[in-house]
Amino acid sequence: MIDPSSSPPASESPNPTSVDTSEPASSERPAGYVKLAMRNMVKKRGTSLKHFALTVAGVLAALIGIAYLTR
Repeated sequence: MIDPSSSPPASESPNPTSVDTSEPASSERPAGYVKLAMRNMVKKRGTSLKHFALTVAGVLAALIGIAYLTR
């Protein structure tokens, strides 16, 4: 078995000068948007609840309408 504490051979060692650029530097930026949206939802609780209630009423009306038309 390979000893995990042993260092890898020189040919397999990572190059310290290479930089992984697969992710942009602003990868943490969307978390800020989420945090801001959550803060606004808590601050404007009445508006969020009203929009949620309207959405539920609209979906229920659509489902009832489809059920009525296809009976």
